[in-house]
Amino acid sequence: MSRLEKKQPARCTDLPLNNADICSKLNILRQLLKSCYGPTGRLKQIHNNIGGQVVTTSTSSVLLPALSSSEPFINLIRTSIINHTSRFSDCGLFAGILCLSLIEEAQISSLRRAVCQKVNKYLLGLCTSYLQQEDCACKVKVDFTSSQCLIRLAHGVISSKPACVLRESEILHISRLTVHGFVLTVPCDSPGVVKLGRIITLPVEGLPVTDSTIFPGLLLEMPDPMGLPNCELLRTIIFTVSLAGDLSELGEGTVEVHKGADMEAQILDQLLKTGEQVLKEEVKLFMCQKVIHPVLQQYLRDHGVTVIERLGVNLLEPVIQLTGAQPVSTLHTIPPSAYGKVKEITVRQFGSKTMLHLVPTEEGAICTLILCHRNETMLNELKVACEKAEHVLRLTLRDPFALYGAGCFETHLAAYIRHKSKTIDLDTASIFGCTKTEYVLAAEGFCRSLESVTTALDHNGGSCLIDLTHAHHWTLPTDTTTDEMDVTLSLCRCGGVQYCKDYKWSFLNSKYIEFSPAAASREADVLDSFTAKVNGLQVAVETANLALDVQYIIQDTN
Repeated sequence: MSRLEKKQPARCTDLPLNNADICSKLNILRQLLKSCYGPTGRLKQIHNNIGGQVVTTSTSSVLLPALSSSEPFINLIRTSIINHTSRFSDCGLFAGILCLSLIEEAQISSLRRAVCQKVNKYLLGLCTSYLQQEDCACKVKVDFTSSQCLIRLAHGVISSKPACVLRESEILHISRLTVHGFVLTVPCDSPGVVKLGRIITLPVEGLPVTDSTIFPGLLLEMPDPMGLPNCELLRTIIFTVSLAGDLSELGEGTVEVHKGADMEAQILDQLLKTGEQVLKEEVKLFMCQKVIHPVLQQYLRDHGVTVIERLGVNLLEPVIQLTGAQPVSTLHTIPPSAYGKVKEITVRQFGSKTMLHLVPTEEGAICTLILCHRNETMLNELKVACEKAEHVLRLTLRDPFALYGAGCFETHLAAYIRHKSKTIDLDTASIFGCTKTEYVLAAEGFCRSLESVTTALDHNGGSCLIDLTHAHHWTLPTDTTTDEMDVTLSLCRCGGVQYCKDYKWSFLNSKYIEFSPAAASREADVLDSFTAKVNGLQVAVETANLALDVQYIIQDTN
């Protein structure tokens, strides 16, 4: 066929960071991410121009996939941040703001971009090396013998999602439930390789947040539960093959049908033989990933068996882990190892939802979080926040550390980099192909980028300060002068440093005398994930360097 339209040549953009339109879009994206950052961040409503659902959120893992751009340069940065949040759940806004700030600082400086890239990479190595040190003054050891540190970590994730619309007491309640669920998913006294369990979240709309609760075991929605067995230690079987009586599960090949044979009757007869076999094995709980034929369902229920169909792929693995059953994928042979057990089955009611509670035979690693909220939008955001908080807690099993939150980590790290940059010699600067003055200028841009993440936390017009002892973040409310600091300030934003009248102060993003920041004087109240934030720092710097290195963008316009 001939083309209806003549093929257009590809569009080539030379030096995209010199393009005013691209720079304008980068600035809009940076302002958008900054406006969403922190517990008082502003919400965004996203709706594409061809219809569909309206998304209300300030969470990066929801916000960025919902945004769309026809500009490949913007999508390069957006995709990089999305990949980070898909792996680490937290610190997506941190990585995005820092990345875009590094790009902006490189643009407004008079330095060559190659110099900025080399210095950024060197300072990234300096940061990660410092954060790995035992005496690092901006991280704390996670104490697994106490739940308080874990609750602070979960609290930091959940409180930073304003679209959840939670009171402080509700944030604390959800944080405790998340930590409780996390502890339940870590098996105790498990020999060999430890396999973590899962938290299954079931949202219930219309109930107060404080009605949210967690149960060991698994809750499954059952609109009309039939009579349940009263006995304990119920034998269980799980089928992954369809039991609806169709031929789609037989796979590819030729099916020979004798003349006059009733295929439906023969298949149903085979299903009922399977039912007879499981009854002989005294099965009391019969589950299927797919659909079960109504006749087979009724046959089993008439013999006192609880039947659950349409488990789905997501629930299959938790059910297998809870019951110990091996899934059956055929109707012909059921091996002895296929059977599992549950301790008991009970019915629970939450609002308009009726659920079956499968109680494990011993302390298992599967639990169910019943998550309640007043409307669908808040409930969806709360579910995302809880899932991310759980993931952050899991990351502590690999790296049992946390970082100071509420902007104190960024200000502390910026002060540390400034202190180290003052001691650099001319020979080291020459490695980057620049003078010592140019190196200090590039390092200052790196530090200002870190501090810009901290200033993004304030959305109410307050003044951001840094103490010149610990380099922590402080906020002076609007219409408050520095003479009133004795009355206004008591703790830094993370709660790790107490106010002292002898401290010297500086406004953020203003020059101050370099110094080596000291460790905090008390336990911090606000903590961030060590693993997620360190990776977010790496992603931000590497993505910014990649963006600075782009010379051409070739885009197919057909």
